[in-house]
Amino acid sequence: MWARIKHIGKEKNLASLLANVSVAFAGLLSFMLLTRQLEKEQFGDWVLFITLATFIDLLRFGFTRTAAVRALSGGDGDEQKIVLGSTFRINLVLLLLITLLCWGLWILKQSVGVTINNGYSLFLIWYPFLALSNLSWNNAMSLFQAEQHFNRMMWVRLSNVGLFLLFLFVNYFTLQLGLVPIIMANLVVNFISGLWCTLKKWDGLTYLGKAKRTTEKDLVNFGKYSMGTLVSSSLLKSADTFIIGLSPFLGSAGIAMYAIPLKLTDLLGIPLHSFSMTAYPRMSKKCIDGDKPGARKIFYTYSGTVTFLFFPVAVLSFVFAEYLVLILGGSEYADSLELLTLIFRVFTLYVMLLPIDRFTGVLLDSLNKPKYNLYKVIVMTFANIIFDVIAVFVLKSLVAVAVGTVLFTVIGIFLGFFYLRKEIEIHIRHIFLESVLFFKNLKTHFAP
Repeated sequence: MWARIKHIGKEKNLASLLANVSVAFAGLLSFMLLTRQLEKEQFGDWVLFITLATFIDLLRFGFTRTAAVRALSGGDGDEQKIVLGSTFRINLVLLLLITLLCWGLWILKQSVGVTINNGYSLFLIWYPFLALSNLSWNNAMSLFQAEQHFNRMMWVRLSNVGLFLLFLFVNYFTLQLGLVPIIMANLVVNFISGLWCTLKKWDGLTYLGKAKRTTEKDLVNFGKYSMGTLVSSSLLKSADTFIIGLSPFLGSAGIAMYAIPLKLTDLLGIPLHSFSMTAYPRMSKKCIDGDKPGARKIFYTYSGTVTFLFFPVAVLSFVFAEYLVLILGGSEYADSLELLTLIFRVFTLYVMLLPIDRFTGVLLDSLNKPKYNLYKVIVMTFANIIFDVIAVFVLKSLVAVAVGTVLFTVIGIFLGFFYLRKEIEIHIRHIFLESVLFFKNLKTHFAP
């Protein structure tokens, strides 16, 4: 019995899920503390700042991460050092360019005297410091994913979000500091996590001397598609926040309210992120070995199984949506409870559609067709932006913003299958057939 439990604990999907659940739980507690120690307007500014930061982080690391994971998955020790050193050097250059852009825009804003949402101002001032402090641990994530070291990934991320959570507890009960000190504390905990990765030689800083132009060129050639895909994917969610922040009608208060059901939706998506992290190296290896039917089978199994797993969770979330919103947001948002509950219930439908959409993108990348994945996500992003503009500036409705999320996901599923069929024979009905077989053989799958 103990041997079987140990075997299940080592199963990579569960290890990845445990890592993401642990980090997400700490992030959830941090979110709840922030809603209770910042006023609604200030919390909206924080959400806009951190959403922009996450978006630009995806731009930076999306340029190298997907390509690096693919290269690291099949490389030996020396090749891995070259890849890590090359990715670190690329990200240093990107950091410099982004810093010049942010501070240049801030100086221009001050000179012209333009008034913008405070969340945007905070981003222009503080993001370059955050980008420097999180560089090392973010670069190390490529190595962890490629080698499937999800426990290591979990502890590095927990050193970040856990320390920030500890600060927020202290701040809530004793210090009661404002928004800017909270941002500075976030910089410090990111630096601590990065320093750990540097000392353990996981991030590539110590291998800068081994970086090669040819490797960098290969990473960039692949990255120009994968970065576009990741950035566009991020815009699918982030565009909602950005556009709400531009609205004089909704503003920071609208961002704060929308962030609560959106956070709940992100929590429901944790298993999907975990499974996609384990699926990508497996599908990539099959494709590199020329085994497209094997990659297709993995796609069917993951897509169908995760959809089945999401179904009861989505139903329960729909039923108990009101209580979940209250728990996360607190009494400050009780006056908007009916609106936020409706938004979250719309999002539960989005969650049900998300697995198939996500894994079509994973399979396209594994087939070394990142440009098709990019085209798919670009269309979805433009659709989302159009829906958001109509919802925010014409309808002035946060519910309409959520409905737009469902619509662009449906578009993404159709486009995903359209592009996959250019490369491989694939049928949507087999997704559910393979997932049924997976559940039938579940006992065998976890056998020691």
